[in-house]
Amino acid sequence: MSREHWEHESSNWATWARRPDFDAYWKYSPKFFELLPPPGSRTLEVGCGEGRVSRDLAKRGHRMTAVDVVQMLIRLAKDADAQSSYIRADGAALPFADESFDLVVFYNTLMDIDEMELSVLEAARVLRHGGAMCACVTHPIADAGRYESDDSDARFIIEGTYLGERRWLAIDMERDGTQMNFAGWAYPLEGYFGALERAGFVIQAVREPSSDAAGDDKRWARIPIFLMWRAVKP
Repeated sequence: MSREHWEHESSNWATWARRPDFDAYWKYSPKFFELLPPPGSRTLEVGCGEGRVSRDLAKRGHRMTAVDVVQMLIRLAKDADAQSSYIRADGAALPFADESFDLVVFYNTLMDIDEMELSVLEAARVLRHGGAMCACVTHPIADAGRYESDDSDARFIIEGTYLGERRWLAIDMERDGTQMNFAGWAYPLEGYFGALERAGFVIQAVREPSSDAAGDDKRWARIPIFLMWRAVKP
């Protein structure tokens, strides 16, 4: 379901992703980059979209390979960055040999991948021993509920249950005439960290970036928008 959704939304996402006034990437990505180890010989991004994370990592000295399942997004990524390698591939079936990379990055993609746990296992397979897997996801608490209004002191309400199996979420947004439908899977914390545990990863660092990156919406001073971590393959 998720792959078909992002194929349909690829053009809208490319427009959205490249507008700093549209997306929170430019406010939150510096916090993510602080988690990353220094560049090694090869870095892989899984779910690269139109390539903005890979471009920023390449500027920081990483030798980038990136994959995505959507052909249009791979083409856009290649057009914007001739130095890195962009390949159409599924994160759950990576076309790389065992222990090929020093670092694997998932930036806001694990919740969009249909086979999340298989993708985590694949990340472990292609990582060298001692290599790191760094990820950012929409925070499971933020995905579990909603604010009852736009007021800064509005209550955050979780309807139903936070625990249990993954749930499909879809949120429509519009800015300056550009419409974007964000959709993907919502997991509890155990969904992500259980997958990491079963893949043999050891968690080294966890971050819930503070709301100073959220801009004018003061509601997020109480509930984090994103969850970030660095895990290591022993």
